[in-house]
Amino acid sequence: MGTIGKVIVGVLSMALAAPFVIKTQWFMENFGVVAWAEEKLGSGGSWLFYKLIGIGIFVIGMLWATGLLGSIAVGLLGRFFGAA
Repeated sequence: MGTIGKVIVGVLSMALAAPFVIKTQWFMENFGVVAWAEEKLGSGGSWLFYKLIGIGIFVIGMLWATGLLGSIAVGLLGRFFGAA
């Protein structure tokens, strides 16, 4: 994928992530409570879970658009897979 394609995919993923953070109430009404999040994150854990999902998608999209995702992945995981 070329540079323009990566930027487009990155920007689209950032746009996809925004509703998770901004419209958390809609996700709560349509998808309900996440039992795991409520158990592990306490009361209101589902709200936090949906917001963290959105922030995670946004950060990954930004890293993809700037071309840093591969470098960070190799830096973090490279030693486990034999990368130099």
